[in-house]
Amino acid sequence: MKNDPIAKGATPGLTATDILQATRGIETVTGVETEEWGDFPGPHMTIPRMWALRNRIAEHLARDEVAGVVVTHGTDTLEESAYLVARSLASPKPVVFTGAMRTQSDLGWDGPANLFEAVSVAASPAARGSGVVVVLGGQIFTALDVTKSNTQLLDAFESPGLGPLGYIDEGEIIFRRELPPMPAPLTPKEPATPVDVFFAVAGCDARMLDATRGESRGAVIAAMGRGNVPPAMVPGIQRFIEDGKPVIITSRTGGGRVGHTYAYPGGGRTLEQLGAIFAGSRRPQQARIDLMLALGVEVDAKEGADRGVTVGAIKDGNRGAGVSGSTTTASAQHIRLRTLFAT
Repeated sequence: MKNDPIAKGATPGLTATDILQATRGIETVTGVETEEWGDFPGPHMTIPRMWALRNRIAEHLARDEVAGVVVTHGTDTLEESAYLVARSLASPKPVVFTGAMRTQSDLGWDGPANLFEAVSVAASPAARGSGVVVVLGGQIFTALDVTKSNTQLLDAFESPGLGPLGYIDEGEIIFRRELPPMPAPLTPKEPATPVDVFFAVAGCDARMLDATRGESRGAVIAAMGRGNVPPAMVPGIQRFIEDGKPVIITSRTGGGRVGHTYAYPGGGRTLEQLGAIFAGSRRPQQARIDLMLALGVEVDAKEGADRGVTVGAIKDGNRGAGVSGSTTTASAQHIRLRTLFAT
């Protein structure tokens, strides 16, 4: 980014080559090949664009001469693109996302330093097997738990309650904690969309849920606290579930797990009894990506079955977990999603 005097603000205007040329000494780390894949500010990234980026990363990782991939990305949606790639692509080669909190026009532009360190991590044998990571401000985060937590500070990214995976200290790559458990990747032909996030606030009701239910593939609720919503939201959640569309419960707090602690109207236990699914410690934007990927896998399986292709059988081994013993599609889907979000 750099300031545009006509637009009177920061806009995209730098190529990968421009940023690379501003990053002194990077040739001493490793050879770097650049590709101008796209020129989008963070808020312009869409799920189809993220998926296309994921597929392009996979193509580069499949090349024998490539040791790792670095992606420069707008910080507003960096965590979502990185999480989508982490949940849908498995490779021992590191994939490193990085960005900048200041523009080229600002004093103290952090883009070159972040790129240098991202390339250093991607080229490091120590990073092999670490999956998708985010490198900014001298810190290394796993894409599975990183989030942007500040609008403008240089150290705007963190893994709440966990801390970074490691650091870059005078060129040395230092890992300080283990990766979290890595669930099996979800690899549909494409994510199923649309899936919307509904933010619970005091006094809100079911209007937004009802307005989107016709086209939506599923809903993610950014609930209050442990996974609770105002009572007036409950009928809209129930209508989603009755339509066979999954509802995933997360928390707007940004930390901790959701669960069925509270049994009052709108409490987590009542939502679970309706058929809503808890997302563990996933943040709303992470649960949305997991749901889109999981529903995409189901679409692929259905298309395969319609063509007479054998697909993995559904084994109902969880009949006592708050769902019926029916072998209907909705019941099987509920079991699969409960299993996915329990990880």
